[in-house]
Amino acid sequence: MKYYNYFFSIMFILFTQTLCANEILDLGKNIFLEKGNCATCHTLNDAGSNADIGPNLNLIKPDVGRVVMAVTNGIGVMPAYDGILTSEEIEAVATYVSEKSD
Repeated sequence: MKYYNYFFSIMFILFTQTLCANEILDLGKNIFLEKGNCATCHTLNDAGSNADIGPNLNLIKPDVGRVVMAVTNGIGVMPAYDGILTSEEIEAVATYVSEKSD
């Protein structure tokens, strides 16, 4: 019985972490397409965007930290989104871009 409780506890934790990860990716995709309007300038296959003003994210495959810095502070002609997006939204879009760039 003791092992069953341990097993179900582990399964519950793994299941809820997967849900949280999916929710973060969904939020990130929504921000990429809607609130952040990233798809206007960037190509990202998962988002169905094919723009060529900013870098093609599929080619540069940025890590989360690089995206957070670019979105927060702006870079080149890209404006800073600090104060427009919350830190949670910036983390979500950074996670989405980093994980879905192929």
